[in-house]
Amino acid sequence: MDFSLSEEQRALQDSVRQFAQNELPAIAKEIEESDEPPSLEVRKRFAELGYLGINLSPDFGGAGGSHLDAVIVLEEIAKISIGVAFPIFESCFGPCLAIAHFGNDHLRNWLLPSISSGELVLAVSMSEPDAGSALTDLSTKATMTGDKVVLNGTKRWCSGAGHSEAYVVYCRMSDDPGAKGIGAVVVEKGTDGFSFGKRDHHMGFRGIYSADMYFDNVEVPIENVLVPAGGFGKLMDAFDLERCGNTTMSLAVAQSAFDFVLEYTQDRNQFGKPLVDFQAVQIQIAEMKLKLDAARLLLYRAVANAEQGLPSIADSSIAKCFANETAREVTGKAMQLMGGYGYSREFPIEQKMRDAWGWGIAGGAIDIQKVNITSALVGRRFNQRAK
Repeated sequence: MDFSLSEEQRALQDSVRQFAQNELPAIAKEIEESDEPPSLEVRKRFAELGYLGINLSPDFGGAGGSHLDAVIVLEEIAKISIGVAFPIFESCFGPCLAIAHFGNDHLRNWLLPSISSGELVLAVSMSEPDAGSALTDLSTKATMTGDKVVLNGTKRWCSGAGHSEAYVVYCRMSDDPGAKGIGAVVVEKGTDGFSFGKRDHHMGFRGIYSADMYFDNVEVPIENVLVPAGGFGKLMDAFDLERCGNTTMSLAVAQSAFDFVLEYTQDRNQFGKPLVDFQAVQIQIAEMKLKLDAARLLLYRAVANAEQGLPSIADSSIAKCFANETAREVTGKAMQLMGGYGYSREFPIEQKMRDAWGWGIAGGAIDIQKVNITSALVGRRFNQRAK
């Protein structure tokens, strides 16, 4: 068992880090101030460097790298800003992996090369006003009519809603109850009857759109069906890899906050000596480092075990849950160590804390991950509706 990166992976990490530190801070600042996503030009730059779809097959414009390669790239970019890193997140860990594993030739040939080239961002639309953690309660309906699929319903909390060019929409495709009736259809932005509500603005996640999505007799070709009714299990298997992207974003936020405060405590003097010379500060620094290393190892285990397919729900849930909690804890400690400077918008820690809290909600809340972990341990799903 080898816990070190290969020579090629270290070279990749170094090159991405240099690019991120040299070219992205000004772009990240603009995203944070404007709350607008990275431009098409930025996406194209990522594509030129091979960062988009790095773990997708070369047959579809990807680099043919590993999931660990994708983690390495995403972490270094997201240390600068999760907003600027979001197109990479979607191209390496988003619903494109469901397309790659389960999509038909039409979907693969249409979507994956465009994702890898930066022309298109594909988002996933799962939640609804009355179906969040209870996802199998969703009611958006897809009806087969000849060679068409007609969608009706409302979706909510889709990251990228209104900005992304296409969407994997979870919907009810048969009258079977619960998960048995759920499948997914790809819908392109601009399709007749497909519209968006007022954009949400969150505490963090600046530059990442979110809005209600409305489907009013939206017709798409039957070739746009990703999985039919009964395919909910497949969708969630692919979503376990998306959770690894969420984990990476959490880790990047926490690591960048730690890197900043570690330097700060060595530069900042109080009572005639650097903060880091106080034992209480040393203990806080050590506790942060312990959590970061553990989170990274759990993430690497999940993606390494998934190289032949998709990660297990246990591996991905453990990694996501731990990293989500670590990000919140580390950014909180960093702010406390910096005092008033940590709370100031002139320094990056307040942004890191705002972003850290979002990842423990997105992609399945922390407590849902803990239910998943126990479910994997005992070998059965729990019926939360049972009284």
